[in-house]
Amino acid sequence: MHTTNPLAWNHQVDELDRLRSRGMHLEFYDPAGSRYGLPTYPWRMAPSGLLTTRQLRARGLRPGGQQPAAQILWKHRARRRVAYLYHQNLALPRRQASPAQLAAIARALLARRTCPSCGTEKDYYIPRSYGECNDCVARWAR
Repeated sequence: MHTTNPLAWNHQVDELDRLRSRGMHLEFYDPAGSRYGLPTYPWRMAPSGLLTTRQLRARGLRPGGQQPAAQILWKHRARRRVAYLYHQNLALPRRQASPAQLAAIARALLARRTCPSCGTEKDYYIPRSYGECNDCVARWAR
């Protein structure tokens, strides 16, 4: 990237470059993106300024339509996992739900806690497998 570009960031991670210079093979370190298509970093080794969607959400942000700038790859139970990274400086604030949306969510959650058989509101969600509260299920099981 051109140096005057506000998105210009250091693709290299010094610690990983030192390990690579000592001859260590780093499977998921590809800062140029030539092997995996996007700049790729191992677990917990992404450059500063690049965040996952969860990290953005924890800061009250969202990607805002930007394409992933890089990725983190790792293996978990013999499967390759990926987490995409986004520029923090391009992220937008999270949208807030409107009062009507919040009311609709509250009604939906209330319906999940209300037993259709006895009509009582419970402090837990009605199990979908039974379709009624635990008290009603126990009453029919006798």
